[in-house]
Amino acid sequence: MQSNFLSAAYRHRRYWLAGIGCVVASVFAWQTLRTESHLETRAHVEGSEAERVEQQLAQQFQSSFIHRSILVVQGLPSPQSKEGEAALLEIVTALRQDPGVAGTFCYLDWGDPVFLGRGGGTFIIIGLSGSDAEVDTSIPRLRQRSQALGDQMRSRFSRLKFELTGETALNFDLRKVSSDDVRIAESRVLPVVLVLLLATFASLVAALLPLGVGVLAMLMTLGAAAILGRWWHLSILVQNIATMLGLGLGIDYALLMVSRFREALAAGETTSVASRIAARSAGRTLLVSAATVAIGFAALLIVPISDVRSIGVAGILVAGSCMLLANLVLPVILELLGTRIDAGRLRFFTWANPNTLRAQERWRAWTRFVIARPWMALILTASPLLFLVSQVPQLTPGLPRIDWLPRGAESVRALHSLEKMERTEIVEALPVILELPRGSEVTTYAGFTATRLLATRLAADPRADRVISLPGLLGGGLGPSFLPLLPAETRRNFLRQDGRVTLLEVLPGAAASPKELGSWVRDLREESIGELTGVAGATIRVGGIDAFNEEYDGAIKRHLPRVMAVILGGTLLVLLAAFRSIVVAVKAIALNLLSVGAALGALVLVFQEGHGGALFGIDEGTGTVFSLVPIVTFAVVFGLSMDYEVFLVARVLEARRSGFSEIDAIAEGVAKTGGLITSAAAIMVVVFAGFAFGNVLVVKMLGFALAVAVLIDATIVRMVIGPALLRVCGAWNWWPWGLAKK
Repeated sequence: MQSNFLSAAYRHRRYWLAGIGCVVASVFAWQTLRTESHLETRAHVEGSEAERVEQQLAQQFQSSFIHRSILVVQGLPSPQSKEGEAALLEIVTALRQDPGVAGTFCYLDWGDPVFLGRGGGTFIIIGLSGSDAEVDTSIPRLRQRSQALGDQMRSRFSRLKFELTGETALNFDLRKVSSDDVRIAESRVLPVVLVLLLATFASLVAALLPLGVGVLAMLMTLGAAAILGRWWHLSILVQNIATMLGLGLGIDYALLMVSRFREALAAGETTSVASRIAARSAGRTLLVSAATVAIGFAALLIVPISDVRSIGVAGILVAGSCMLLANLVLPVILELLGTRIDAGRLRFFTWANPNTLRAQERWRAWTRFVIARPWMALILTASPLLFLVSQVPQLTPGLPRIDWLPRGAESVRALHSLEKMERTEIVEALPVILELPRGSEVTTYAGFTATRLLATRLAADPRADRVISLPGLLGGGLGPSFLPLLPAETRRNFLRQDGRVTLLEVLPGAAASPKELGSWVRDLREESIGELTGVAGATIRVGGIDAFNEEYDGAIKRHLPRVMAVILGGTLLVLLAAFRSIVVAVKAIALNLLSVGAALGALVLVFQEGHGGALFGIDEGTGTVFSLVPIVTFAVVFGLSMDYEVFLVARVLEARRSGFSEIDAIAEGVAKTGGLITSAAAIMVVVFAGFAFGNVLVVKMLGFALAVAVLIDATIVRMVIGPALLRVCGAWNWWPWGLAKK
């Protein structure tokens, strides 16, 4: 009677925990509707000089052009003509009526040829006011206003065309394209995943459970991100990572739990006992697996870049969501379903079920074949992987040399229009802030001369097209006493109120590559400005897109060794605690490094060098790989690859503790997990591949690298190299305490 009471109490507690888990899942999933509005396309680098320049311009200059967009105007007469000037004034007047427009700057304000595109056309720089969220909402409004204005003016100018671009507009379009990619990938992936699950279980109910866990884990992650996004800078990449890993990891974990439950039922256990066995054995394995996944993502929090940290946060949320659903909610659902887990039996898929006794026998036969000649298996399978690993030293981080922006977006089309006009430099302008000591204000002769000397030096560099500064705006060799002749708004945008700090806008040359501009930024920051300007104590700060990209890449390079050390050290400790074997832990890490290296090598060959890149919409090699991709791939793949190692080794260890010999235990472990691992990996590969065919190149690279890594890991590494190494190590596998039962 006491036993029945304890059993009822245990079941009652499980129901309470499952109920709490459902409530938490529902709350987070409900927040998914608000996710997109709280995610950012702009990256932030902690302590970035480029961001300090932006803040200084906003707070000290109160500049109208901190957030800016560029309206490309084609089909008008030249602004040098009276008709063109009047039409341009009409456009500017209409734009200024928008409440989100803080100011405009065009040929009417500064009659410089830079505003005249080669072959015709002009552009208007539009300053946007308000917070980041308010600036984002102004982009579609500006497009609607310009469209309506174009419709009005087209009766006079039949070829008139407006296109909005610039950093703000590009970020807005990237967010939309990224969101569309997620929806398209989901529509492609979910039907294929369902078919694979049906092939795995040959039962509709059993197949729908893992799919439901994966979808709910994804929604929970997005909902939690929506809440955290109110206080933290979270990147739009959270959407892609949450979808990829939420589906992949959630289905993986649910697959293991459902498989163990069905296995216990097939062994004659009651529904309640089968649920407990699944929760106890599979739950412990999932806990170790989730811990290794979480460690990989937690290490990314070290990097002071919002993009990287956002992926780290998303990964931790995914691992936590999957654990909550798989360990608390799913066992109770399985107990309630009982034998109805096999409802909706589909005979058509029975032949493909990898978990049948016949399939397990095939896995046993395969394993015995491999471990009968382990050294030959290691040499034949490791050789191609080591070739891929040998390509990793060729990996070059940085912005790709090809046109990597989504081609369908209006901001990208406008950028191409600027390219034809040979005026793309206006998008990549480098704001340089010159700060002078007291007594050498720009309004004095010494300070004004110092500003002119710096502007002349910057303009003389072959990487520069021209420099916009106060001396240049005055022109004609006029001195500081003529500054009041400039419009008050122009003076405010280029000169701080106390006169000690001034802005110089450097427009880079069209031929200057991002790498050359990054090198120029480094050179400027290291130069002695006091000697250059003749004013002791003068300093500069350099901002802009290229300066920010230089800081972004530098931050990743500096922190990559620490991230790797944390991942390797943390994973080693978790594996030692789980298996109490040094050999198992070290071997698992070595195999994971092999999978990561092979995936990055494949990335170099396909994307960077272009071999087979056409399959993914890459007509030529990118020349470089986004610096974000290698560090994120390392963290993600290391955690995911450990899943299959934990699944396999846990079953081998369980067999050894049950009295199997070393050879029989290896065969038993592979037989019990081979079908599960290949099914889970196939689903994971499908999910990742769905993003490899998207429109955002950085997501393409991540999806490809992750898909390749999982494919290699679940086939060659776990089904051949892993068992072969277990056979080679023999009894040393479990040294020193692995076989001792806990």
